[in-house]
Amino acid sequence: MSEFPLLVSFLCGGMGRRGASLFPSRISRSGIHKMAFKDTGKAPVESEVAIHRIRITLTSRNVKSLEKVCADLIRGAKEKSLKVKGPVRMPTKTLRITTRKTPCGEGSKTWDRFQMRIHKRLIDLHSPSEIVKQITSISIEPGVEVEVTIADA
Repeated sequence: MSEFPLLVSFLCGGMGRRGASLFPSRISRSGIHKMAFKDTGKAPVESEVAIHRIRITLTSRNVKSLEKVCADLIRGAKEKSLKVKGPVRMPTKTLRITTRKTPCGEGSKTWDRFQMRIHKRLIDLHSPSEIVKQITSISIEPGVEVEVTIADA
């Protein structure tokens, strides 16, 4: 019975401390978490295919073609029963240029305002990289840029 107050005082960081945390600074949560899962030393099974987290970034100036490519990619991924997150619609970048209409600088001060909107979509997949090659082999609309980044899951 006398061991219990000693254990509580160790976890709370000393005796008589008010509002002491259950995890003081010298005992990290990650340290306790790591102790709970012991490494068995066994090598991973070779027959398993490495599953990667793959992010597909689509950018375009035309929203309709961008949404069509997005829908085609997601449809292809769901047909292969992959984990799909997205499309995540990022904020539209609006690039603006304001310039004088006259080339010489004389005359009334009239201005032209040009703008270009760039739309961006993100799609996250959890799958082997070979399957992503099959999915991304679809016909991609002109004007849509596709960027594929692979990170280990």
